[in-house]
Amino acid sequence: MLAAVLSGCSTLKIVYNQAPDLAYWYLDGHLNFTGVQSLQLKDELGRLQAWHRQTQLPIYLETLQKLQPQLAADISAPEACAVYVDLRIKLTTLTEQAEPAMAALAVTLHAGQFEQLERKFAKGNAAYREDFLEGSPQARRDKRYQRAVSGAERLYGALNGRQLDLVRQAIAQSRFDPARAYAERLRRQSDVLATLRALSDTRLVALNAPEQARASTGALIRRSFNSPSPAYRDYADKLTKEACQSFSELHNSSSAAQRSKAQETLADYQQLLKALIAQK
Repeated sequence: MLAAVLSGCSTLKIVYNQAPDLAYWYLDGHLNFTGVQSLQLKDELGRLQAWHRQTQLPIYLETLQKLQPQLAADISAPEACAVYVDLRIKLTTLTEQAEPAMAALAVTLHAGQFEQLERKFAKGNAAYREDFLEGSPQARRDKRYQRAVSGAERLYGALNGRQLDLVRQAIAQSRFDPARAYAERLRRQSDVLATLRALSDTRLVALNAPEQARASTGALIRRSFNSPSPAYRDYADKLTKEACQSFSELHNSSSAAQRSKAQETLADYQQLLKALIAQK
């Protein structure tokens, strides 16, 4: 799971420093902002990045410093899940910080922007179906296998035959249900559109105090992270534990050289974070 969130240091540095612009271009592609909305969003994204650099990057650095020596030893599935939970908490902190800006923007959206958002959702859904629902089951498993191997090798270097078999076996035995995940994806998209339309309703904007708009936006974010469906939450929890077990087995099969490579990778990221923190 750790490997899945890591990419090349040089690339990550460029992406982080350009994050406000990249985030703006991404969101604008989904909503086609007006001039006033663009100025408002760019200003808020700049502030969000400054807050993140000053308050969150030092926390990430501390996490990597604690995690690095752990990679020299075996890691249990619960220990792997603790890393995952920590990452989710950090992401939740980020979204909570962004809630006021998101709420302020949401009440300014109009019908044409919702139509644009629906088109972007439809395009993304088509790509999802192509990757996870169309073609033979074996072809779909092969795609997941290739992505998993690529992520693991960013952390450990080249995997040996036994390790490749572990990845292949984990995917073959996984509970992952692409149709179920797709249904949840559609639920989230419908929730987003319904919530944003309600917030931007001209009859309601005057009645929606900033606190109420923020509460509605925050509730939407929480429903996106934690489905309101108990059955889906149970399914997602089982998938998480399954992933933790798979990661544990893969890590525990790693050689001394591979663990050293993983520690070096984390050391590189620590240096990167220190450099990013130092930038003002």
